[in-house]
Amino acid sequence: MFIQTEQTPNPSTLKFLPGRVVMDKGTMDFASVDVAGPSPLARRLFAIEGVERVFFGSDFVTVTKSAERDWQVLKPSILGGIMEHYTSGDPVIADAAEAGVASTEDDEVVAQIKELLETRVRPAVAQDGGDIIFQDFRDGVVYLHMQGSCSGCPSSTATLKMGIENLLKHYVPEVVEVQAAQ
Repeated sequence: MFIQTEQTPNPSTLKFLPGRVVMDKGTMDFASVDVAGPSPLARRLFAIEGVERVFFGSDFVTVTKSAERDWQVLKPSILGGIMEHYTSGDPVIADAAEAGVASTEDDEVVAQIKELLETRVRPAVAQDGGDIIFQDFRDGVVYLHMQGSCSGCPSSTATLKMGIENLLKHYVPEVVEVQAAQ
């Protein structure tokens, strides 16, 4: 098994491409070992000292390291952990029901915002090992949750303001601002 790695705009995060499907549908973000329960792969990666966050995309895994750790030391352990996981035959997510996302009926503006995020924004940020999830739309403000390499990335504010906000304002006149959800 050959696992490729790519740098991301966030220097604390690397993108790992195992050459296999990681998530069939959607994405999953594990901010700590405490929420990694449904994922044998996330638990295995959090067992490596210095791993602070794990994110799964369709065909990639992004790992965020602690500031005091060096990628030259950490990267071989992460590559080994991903390889061990795929050779073990364990699923990426043990309980698929826990990975499900509840769907809600959206009004026309929210549906348009979500469509733009899905078709134009998410594919672009996935190339950098991250994801952006719609959280809410209130009083003209779109609240987005940044995941993977986008979480904590130095350029994430610029991405939100100059990129996503301009795009949404252009296509959806009701949008006046985009903010990161807390």
